Amino acid sequence: MKKQYVIFGLLLGCLQFAQAQFTLDGEFRPRTEYRNGFGSLIADNADAGFGISTRARLNAGYKTEAYKFYLSMQDVMVWGENRQILPYDQNNSFAIFQAWAEIDFGSGWSTKLGRQVLSYDDQRILGGLDWAQQGRNHDAALIEYKKDKFILDVALAFNQDYSNPTGFVSAGTAYNTTGFFSYKTMQYAYLKQSWESFSGSLLLMNNGFQEFDTNSDADGVSNLQTLGTHLNYKKGSFGAAFNGFIQTGKRQGEVDVKGAHLLGLDFTFKASPKVSLGAGIEIISGNDGDAGETGAFFPLYGTNHKFNGFMDYFYVGNHANSIGLVDIHVSANFKLSEASSLMVKALNFSGEQDLPSGENALGTEIDIVFKRKFKGYALVAGYSQMFASDGMYELKGITEDAAASGQNWAWAMLVIKPKFIN
Repeated sequence: MKKQYVIFGLLLGCLQFAQAQFTLDGEFRPRTEYRNGFGSLIADNADAGFGISTRARLNAGYKTEAYKFYLSMQDVMVWGENRQILPYDQNNSFAIFQAWAEIDFGSGWSTKLGRQVLSYDDQRILGGLDWAQQGRNHDAALIEYKKDKFILDVALAFNQDYSNPTGFVSAGTAYNTTGFFSYKTMQYAYLKQSWESFSGSLLLMNNGFQEFDTNSDADGVSNLQTLGTHLNYKKGSFGAAFNGFIQTGKRQGEVDVKGAHLLGLDFTFKASPKVSLGAGIEIISGNDGDAGETGAFFPLYGTNHKFNGFMDYFYVGNHANSIGLVDIHVSANFKLSEASSLMVKALNFSGEQDLPSGENALGTEIDIVFKRKFKGYALVAGYSQMFASDGMYELKGITEDAAASGQNWAWAMLVIKPKFIN
């Protein structure tokens, strides 16, 4: 009988040890949206959009002294997208969002291989795009070094779609996936040093885009380089952040990129324990109009929804080779209680260059977001209004008379993140 108790105790201890190394959690995130001018100006004779989507994720992690393993599976479902008793998912939205292993080499060195989120600093150039139900990921090999307050990451990626297996087996490596700056190759180095009140980072990134034009260069790839820095200062109630990036080389379509730049400066001030204020400006260069080249900067793989207004009029699958942008904004965050907060932000937009008419004033956007935490879940809701100027109608290709008098967007989202094994 005593032996049985000992064996039972050992088994229980092993189970507890295993559970300490293994984590299992999930996410359930339905979001309702009313779209009456989201993403672009809506016509007066068009009906507003209304729908509900849900992101469901299941995340598993396992950790040993030598390595970590992580797997995240997700499905993005639009309510009603499948007919009744359909034996398969019509939207084909189930995906492996992350699948990576991180191997520890010791002395601060490690490598992370597989499908993963690449996110740095304020996510201006590389970010997880968590707002989008599908999120953003990369298939890459990452070499990492960390010592004290210094970070060095080097990433390498070579993408294939195997659309022509015979050609791949023989010799070809043509990459047929296009759109949204999908790259064939990527290399970058990211360095960051932190001090007590200040931190600075440097990003050097190259993206290679497959070209099929007969006039393409010898290797059939256009290479675009993005270089820049993010600086952050925080002391007491005052904070400041600076972004400075340039792009050069060739973008998709073998378009020469010259003089493309992004400059951003933001200030924050905590006026009281319950009120925080912010103000800033961002300047993104636009197309100079010369054939075969452009001065337009694009922030590539960042969390672009976070910037330039929540209504996504700029750099969210749009405005990729246009007149650029000058974004001047102010904001206020109010802590309403221990569990709730309210954010109000006003943004004024103008083109970094003039439109063909000579106009460059684009408009003003107001964003409001309310958050409330409950026991085990959270509710987030928002409302945005676009007050378009003459230049916005010209930019979006619709006259003011034909556009709806009100351009707005409202949404509400429930967030539940259960921890099954922690």
